[in-house]
Parts: sequence; C-alpha cells; structure tokens
Amino acid sequence: MLSNTKDPGGTGSSIDDVAYLTRADHRIPTLIALTVRPRSRSELWELTGVSSSTIRRTLREFEDRNWIRRDGYQFEATQLGAFVASALAEMIERVETERRLRDVWRWLPGEECGFTIEMCSDAVVTVADADDPYRPVNRFTSLLRETDRFRFAGFDVALFEPCKDELCRRIVDGMQTEIIDPPRVARYIRSTCPELFSEALESGNLTVRLHDELPPYGVGIFDRRVAISGYDPDSVTVRVLVDTDASEAREWAESIYRSYRRQTPTIPLETVAE
Repeated sequence: MLSNTKDPGGTGSSIDDVAYLTRADHRIPTLIALTVRPRSRSELWELTGVSSSTIRRTLREFEDRNWIRRDGYQFEATQLGAFVASALAEMIERVETERRLRDVWRWLPGEECGFTIEMCSDAVVTVADADDPYRPVNRFTSLLRETDRFRFAGFDVALFEPCKDELCRRIVDGMQTEIIDPPRVARYIRSTCPELFSEALESGNLTVRLHDELPPYGVGIFDRRVAISGYDPDSVTVRVLVDTDASEAREWAESIYRSYRRQTPTIPLETVAE
C-alpha cells in the first residue's frame, strides 16, 4: 500500500519518490529504458532529448536510490529499479487506457454484464469526433474486410449505415454472417439497398435472428478480433468502437452472443424479404 510515511533510510516518503519521478518527463522513460538493456549516458541523452547535464544529474539521483548501477561507461537498472519501473510502466498503460475511454465509457457495456476495463488494455479504441464522425464505422468496415465469418448482436446494425453496402457485398462474396437485431433492422436495410440485401439473403450466407430486447451496445465477432460498439441514443450515432484480440474479451463476447442467440429463432427468408 502506498504510504506517506518516511522510511528509515531518511530519503523521504514513497509519495516523494513517485512525485520525483513524475515531476520531469524524462525520468520514467530513462528508468524504463535501463531495464531493457545497459545504456551509456550519451544514449540516454539522445533517447530523452534532455541536456547532458540533466541526464548526468538524473543518473546520480537514481544511483543514490540504488535504482541503477554503473558498469564502466554504461548504466543498468538494479532489481530495485526494475521493480519500480515495472510498476510505473503498468500504471502508465492503465492511465493511457483510461484516458482513451474516459469520454466514451458510458456508451460501452457495464460491469453488470461482466465487461471490464481490463479487456480494453490492448484494444484499438476508435472514437468519433467532429472532424471524422465515421471513424468507428470505417474501423468496423476494415474488420469486415479481414474476416470470413461475422456475427453481430446488439443495437441496430443499421446504425453502421455507411458500411451496409460493404457488409452485403462481403456476404455475397462468401462471408458467413449471422445477425441478431431488432425486428426493424431487416426491413430498414432491405429498404435502403433492396437489390444487395436480396442478393445477400439468396446467397445462403446470411442468417437473421430477431430479438426485441437487445443490449444498448453492439457485439461483433470476427475471425481474429471482437468489437464492442457504443452509440449515443441522443444523436443515434456510433460513438466508439473497441476491438481487441484478447482471449478474455473474446470469451465475454461469445458468452453474450450465445445468451441472445438461445432466445431467438431463425426467421424465414420470405419474412425478411417481405
């Protein structure tokens, strides 16, 4: 547990050391770099972009804390330094994940369904913005082009309208597809691209299942990745797409998909086409 109590060595508190490391941008990268391999002072100077005198002072301060050792002209992290650097790297990664999700988290699944922020740690997070409102949809389209099997459950897949033509073409070209969506989706897609949709149905590669009470997010399962999409009900637009190849996220997505699939019959093709 992080303590504010000064240690017996008289070097200040643990919070003092954390504050020391974060007070200058170059200190954490320097310590982490020295856990990878030994480096000279000039290498560290080039790596961090600070002055040689700053690097010299930083290395001296690291040595005073027993975080690094000198071997001739090179420096390397001690076990103590590596222990600190590992924790810092993890903390930075966690904060970077949180910052990517901070403004869009409310549109993603909640803890009540088993979704956790840890599933997003290595994910590609694509957020819509004023300059490019279709960024999540474009990312979704790129994932469609890289898969031979696609499954989707959740809010209306028609919200991905800019990629509906691509979806239909991929189905016609052989992509095995199963969609669980609100009852209105088939009629909507058919009305906006009737020829492509009819061709997709007739290809035998598309299965449609209808469900009235789907979650307020989307779960897309591709060959190698899963994608969780969140939309803003006020603007009725896809605001974020989180895609990952993490096994934990895939297990969660498969579980969510199965739970809705069990509740839905396959609807006859003539019903969709009416």
